[in-house]
Amino acid sequence: MQTTRAALAAGLALAVAGAAFASAGVAQEKAAAKPAMEKCYGVALAGKNDCKAGAGTSCAGTSKVDYQGDAWKLVKVGECVKTKTPKGFGSLTPKA
Repeated sequence: MQTTRAALAAGLALAVAGAAFASAGVAQEKAAAKPAMEKCYGVALAGKNDCKAGAGTSCAGTSKVDYQGDAWKLVKVGECVKTKTPKGFGSLTPKA
């Protein structure tokens, strides 16, 4: 009887550990599927910025003009400074 309980407990422990391991694997896959992002200033269209857009604005969607220098949009890491707009390239720091 004691060995049966021990065997059941061990089986249950293995099942729980396996479920935890599988769930950790799914979380890692989701994290790997999301690309790393960075703030890119001067690339957002009016009302399409992701957050802070200078004096008089509060957050997402509040930029007043296209390519506002102090409004940022999240882009994949490494893409910002390659993004060309009619006002120049994107910047990792706010533009004047």
